[in-house]
Amino acid sequence: MLGGSRSSKTFKPKKNIPEGSHQYELLKHAEATLGSGNLRMAVMLPEGEDLNEWVAVNTVDFFNQINMLYGTITDFCTEESCPVMSAGPKYEYHWADGTNIKKPIKCSAPKYIDYLMTWVQDQLDDETLFPSKIGVPFPKNFMSVAKTILKRLFRVYAHIYHQHFDPVIQLQEEAHLNTSFKHFIFFVQEFNLIDRRELAPLQELIEKLTSKDR
Repeated sequence: MLGGSRSSKTFKPKKNIPEGSHQYELLKHAEATLGSGNLRMAVMLPEGEDLNEWVAVNTVDFFNQINMLYGTITDFCTEESCPVMSAGPKYEYHWADGTNIKKPIKCSAPKYIDYLMTWVQDQLDDETLFPSKIGVPFPKNFMSVAKTILKRLFRVYAHIYHQHFDPVIQLQEEAHLNTSFKHFIFFVQEFNLIDRRELAPLQELIEKLTSKDR
């Protein structure tokens, strides 16, 4: 495949789920059901499984997918091309993580996405938030952390669609991006994980992608 090395580059190191673990089995289940082509079914909580664990496994998977998708267009997302983090003319995002940067700062898209992906990675690597060992319980605030992660990951999709769709088409990544985003949207809709207002920048696209599967 031409340009294969390029499209496999990720923006941040890939987060691996340990092989042989229950979470790995869940990930394999998710991949198998995705292959059936029915996304509404694929995102449903498998029978007898823990919702926190299902959300955790899928959140890691979406982080890896977005990481790879953004990795393919980093050459086009620069301080010059994207001096602010936006999703079309109406939506602009300022970064704050509540710990290192408490007051939202205006910064370029590449800087914002770097902050965002580093922050997500730190959450995913925190064993008290995302326990990888069997029998270790999820914390009480897990769902609210997962919702914040997914809300922020959505902004990377929104930025790519609004500001970098031409290079996505040139790189023939359009089907890959649409499939990934559709899976993401069906997942967050199934468990009500992102507020509708947050999804507004891509509302038309969401309606188009989901209308066929109602």
